[in-house]
Amino acid sequence: MPVQDHEHFGPADAALVATRAGTRATWMSLGGLAVTAAVQLVVAMLSGSVALLADTIHNLTDALTAIPLLIAFRLAREPPNRRYPYGYHRAEDVAGLVIVAFILSSAVVAGIEAIRRLIHPQGMTSVGLVLVAGFVGFAGNEAVAAYRIRVGRRIGSAALVADGLHARVDGLASLGVVVATIGVILGFDRADAIVGLAITIAILITLWRAARAVLHRALDGTDETTLALIEAVAGAVDGVEHVTEARARWSGHRLLAELNVAVLPTLTVHEGHAIADDVHQALLHEVPRLADVMVHVDPHDHEPHG
Repeated sequence: MPVQDHEHFGPADAALVATRAGTRATWMSLGGLAVTAAVQLVVAMLSGSVALLADTIHNLTDALTAIPLLIAFRLAREPPNRRYPYGYHRAEDVAGLVIVAFILSSAVVAGIEAIRRLIHPQGMTSVGLVLVAGFVGFAGNEAVAAYRIRVGRRIGSAALVADGLHARVDGLASLGVVVATIGVILGFDRADAIVGLAITIAILITLWRAARAVLHRALDGTDETTLALIEAVAGAVDGVEHVTEARARWSGHRLLAELNVAVLPTLTVHEGHAIADDVHQALLHEVPRLADVMVHVDPHDHEPHG
């Protein structure tokens, strides 16, 4: 009967630091986007620019996506219990799905308003303020996007990266507002509505990219390079004959792994346990963002299969 060793190693301190970094990034970006959206909203109301209004809606939506992220990061700090023995880290994946829904809703609202203005064009006033608001939107969103994406990639948070991509498209959309305003100044009244539609298309592209990344995580997806690294690191440990059935999945921004290692059948249970412990330590040290790993030890079968 195979000898199996079931141990759990979770670097809780590293996971907590990552969660705090994500929370800090979310709060700071929320403040930056709130100020940016407030400035744009005032100008949009004064000028009647539909492109700026679409951009403002998108920015407000982007700011609101911080709420589910903050809730998720807060839940991730709660300890496991009998009802949720693995903790609440997957709340971050749920937050990612909520963010995707927010992006979709912003695309619908911006698209409807742009089509309405394309059919019934209206004049734009305070074009100088609209130009300034467009540049303010670009600067604010790009700063937030770069910060979110950098922190999200560092801690392995797909939801935070998706939120950063959302902000980056917002910044490009703000430049579209500048283009629309210049078009109106040159006498092309429908430039504002056309750019509003272009912004809507940009939002939909962001929606596709964010949804693909978030759903990949929600469906326990990972990548082949991660599995290859896990197999290589475990296989290099002294006493491991070969590695089989390596698996990995994300729970929020924590990477979890499970694998079988084959050892010589003549080893004692204690010796097999020691090899499993060495595999644990090597994986936690070498695999980025790996928070927990389960190693099963089986006797090596030298007989050919087939």
